Amino acid sequence: MTKVGKLGKLGILTGGGDAPGLNPAIKSVVYNAAEFGIECLGIYDGWQGLLDGYCEETMPLDPVTVRRWDRDGGTNIGSSRTNPFRLKPPGGGEPMDRSGEVLGNMDRLGLDALVVLGGEDTMGVAGKLAEMGAKIVGIPKTIDRDLWGTDYTLGFDTALINCTEIIDRSRTPAGSHHWVQVVEVMGRTVGHLALWSGVAGGAYLILIPEHKFRYDRVFELLEERHRRGARDRRYPRYAVIVVAEGAAAEHEDVVTIDQERDAFGHERLGGIGAVLSERIRKSTAYDSRAVTLGHPQRGGSPSPTDRVMGLLFGAEAVHAVIKGNFGKMVTVRGVAPACEFGTISLREVVGKISTVDVERWYNTERYHVKAKLVEP
Repeated sequence: MTKVGKLGKLGILTGGGDAPGLNPAIKSVVYNAAEFGIECLGIYDGWQGLLDGYCEETMPLDPVTVRRWDRDGGTNIGSSRTNPFRLKPPGGGEPMDRSGEVLGNMDRLGLDALVVLGGEDTMGVAGKLAEMGAKIVGIPKTIDRDLWGTDYTLGFDTALINCTEIIDRSRTPAGSHHWVQVVEVMGRTVGHLALWSGVAGGAYLILIPEHKFRYDRVFELLEERHRRGARDRRYPRYAVIVVAEGAAAEHEDVVTIDQERDAFGHERLGGIGAVLSERIRKSTAYDSRAVTLGHPQRGGSPSPTDRVMGLLFGAEAVHAVIKGNFGKMVTVRGVAPACEFGTISLREVVGKISTVDVERWYNTERYHVKAKLVEP
């Protein structure tokens, strides 16, 4: 492969929420860059690490340093939800645009290019900086799997496994006590994680943000479930409901933790599981319990899929850098080994999300997938 221009130093940063698969991707970037004699520099704590007062401390990355990183969850160079285009001053006041500092500090650190690993918000910042002249290549990461233009995002498979395990475990106490167990999972405004972990974990109902549910229909389906179990004890007399944090009932807004918004304008979602569980207790004859999985669902070591995809994404990102294919995000169609890689302009990624195809996959009357499944 022909190298475009002279590339001596490559920066690497991870932004947004941590996710399994980041460290394998970082390892791959470092290993592949070393093949072309390119030095790699880890930027601590996402975009914050390129602001004045933070960029003085960085982590030199070489194959020896990162050789075991593919086994680690999270990100070993830290992350943050910093938005350099809208950053509040330490003492308060109106948000400031400090993107100029990012560009200046890239030059100050001698970075010829930057590989950015993150989700929608991180890619949004990367896209704006690319338009200002920064040489950037993105790698998609989010357990929500909501990034536009790619079939896979790092972290999704591990989070899916983690959620499925908890849903499985929730069935034991629910079955013993005839509860309705409500399990709330992440996903923000999309339901990929809720839908497929619910299917894998044998949930009876799955509520997703793409389709508003009705409480009375939930109650009807629970009555149907328990009535069948009462007639024939071979059938369950309990139910597990998986609900995405961004799911909402008809004529109601999403449930939020508080009124604050982050640097990208996002509300802090959470609490719909507890609300639904309380409504079930008050409006039906069934006892109900709620569990919110929270951040551990994206914790732990990356799954084999996230390790493999991280290594492949990292290699493709370096290839894009070498070819001078900047202002792009690496994308994939399919999942390894049956996958094909490409790139998409960061401009195309921003402002769009990949949602559950309700018409194809979701039964809006049964609150489950359309496919006929074995009774969960």
